Amino acid sequence: MIRTISRAKYSSFSSLIKTIPIIYRSLPAKPEEPISKPNLYKPFVGLFLSQYHDGRPRGPLWRAKKLIGKEALFVILGLKRFKDDEEKLDKFIKNHVLRLLKMDMIAVLTELERQEEVYLALKVFRMIQKQDWYKPDAYLYKDLIIALARCKMMDDLMNLWEDMRKEDLFPDSQTYTEVIRGYLKHGSPADAMNIYEDMLKSPDPPEELPFRILLKGLLPHPLLRNKVKKDFEELFPEQRVYDPPEGIFGLQ
Repeated sequence: MIRTISRAKYSSFSSLIKTIPIIYRSLPAKPEEPISKPNLYKPFVGLFLSQYHDGRPRGPLWRAKKLIGKEALFVILGLKRFKDDEEKLDKFIKNHVLRLLKMDMIAVLTELERQEEVYLALKVFRMIQKQDWYKPDAYLYKDLIIALARCKMMDDLMNLWEDMRKEDLFPDSQTYTEVIRGYLKHGSPADAMNIYEDMLKSPDPPEELPFRILLKGLLPHPLLRNKVKKDFEELFPEQRVYDPPEGIFGLQ
């Protein structure tokens, strides 16, 4: 009986639903927005590239950016502390600088050059030359020579220059320019001409800037200037040389 009653209720309820009209209301249309798909490939590519190395060299060790370790930082502070006491300085170099690894020793040299502690940098460079792993390289000389030229330590610069030439190394154009400028500011045009002659023997083709520095610095020395001017016109025929009016600097 209960089943019969429930079936009758269900059939009456379904018939009632069929008779009720269904009203559809039109909703306001929304502008379609582009569906942004997550870029699953991008993080995967970044992870892949960060772990990938194509085997190409990253450049000379001393030209790359490097972090200064605790040992190197301790040595830099110690060198600056004892720089006015030659005996304590030499003792500190023997006890601490010689214990540094190659990376740390070069980092100390680079940082001292950056801080313009040229005397200390020269000391460290001499220690580097005595290491078993040392190999002659013009870039090791470059920054130190430029620093010496800017500090007008020309005697030390000349000793370092002779060492470089003994190792059959030629500097780049920037080094020649800074050394020539340093000798001209130091009042040594003859030494500047010696560097100029050495530049002409370099296997790399000369650049225009060192000639311009010499032509300007040799205005009080017309004989030397005329020689540089002649070489400049032969090497750079399309360039012009400014000649001051007669009577200036004793030019006739």
